[in-house]
Amino acid sequence: MSTPLHDPGWRGFASDNYAGVHPEVLDALATANGGHQVAYGEDAYTARLQEVVRGQLGERAEVFPVFNGTGANVIGLTSVLPRWGAVVATGSAHIHTDEAGAPERVTGLKLLTVPTPDGKLTPELVEREAWGWGDEHRAQPLAVSITQSTELGTIYTPDEIRAVADLAHGHGMAVHLDGARIWNAAAALDLPFAAFTTDVGVDVLTFGGTKNGLLGVEAVVVLEPSRATGLVYLRKLTMQLTSKMRFASAQLLTLFEDDLGRRSATHANAMARRLRDALEAGVADGSLPGLAFTQPTQANAVFASLPPDAADRIRARVRFYDWDRTQSEVRWMCAWDTTEADVDHFVAVIAEELNRTA
Repeated sequence: MSTPLHDPGWRGFASDNYAGVHPEVLDALATANGGHQVAYGEDAYTARLQEVVRGQLGERAEVFPVFNGTGANVIGLTSVLPRWGAVVATGSAHIHTDEAGAPERVTGLKLLTVPTPDGKLTPELVEREAWGWGDEHRAQPLAVSITQSTELGTIYTPDEIRAVADLAHGHGMAVHLDGARIWNAAAALDLPFAAFTTDVGVDVLTFGGTKNGLLGVEAVVVLEPSRATGLVYLRKLTMQLTSKMRFASAQLLTLFEDDLGRRSATHANAMARRLRDALEAGVADGSLPGLAFTQPTQANAVFASLPPDAADRIRARVRFYDWDRTQSEVRWMCAWDTTEADVDHFVAVIAEELNRTA
């Protein structure tokens, strides 16, 4: 197909999944395409990916490329739990709100959720559901799942993760990290991955790629082998094993090479900061009536509230999602390919429609 079916100039702020594949990733796919390689992971690219991941996350790390984040979360959690196990997570966690019950339906585990104002668990919040061991009437809380960066765009510090992990491990619980936007967190923290995963007690993590310029590729990374078992079998039985794995591994490798993943995430974060700064200036000078912010902007998301009628008009011009319609809360996401012009245009549209309401 030589002619695209879409307008390449169309932009939105609904999701970083809307962005296309990074050109450097497309180049990597073309490079990996020549000749034959052994299927199902016995290829040069997957072997190299394993070396790179161990260099980034520790010598005991083991990486398992998969198709999507839901599959990665299901496999990672299943690997650390028996059939009677339960997972403590936030009420806003992706595994609870956006995976159609897959973690519970596919594996039989139970989610024990707690409300949080900022999408982050604390030891005190974990304790609300971390009880009942030995009670045959209660699903056994044997894992904690956190998200970095969170569904509300906030970021855990290494000390915050360590505090949760210490509590979890003290109760014999495993720690899972959903890192769908782990690159954005690493860029915001300006830290190596190990500093907020391996070094602070994370046992298994979902390592994101699709939201940062890849084509349908994520990974499960086991950091503590004593707590996770059976990944090589779980990936197949949950239909997450790709035969032509060299293409999945080549994409993940590209994010690590020349610091592409961090550069892309840093840019996405900077565009969110540009959006936030421009809107804050408008709120301060009174030119954006009815706009308020509901969460800090720490990665590539801006959460705000505004009158629903204005939100509907803005959305008709520049697509985005409601986050909580009952609270008039919306979410605006920036991606690796968001431009300054995109942000400035969006700010202008928001201003026009808010002032039409006023």
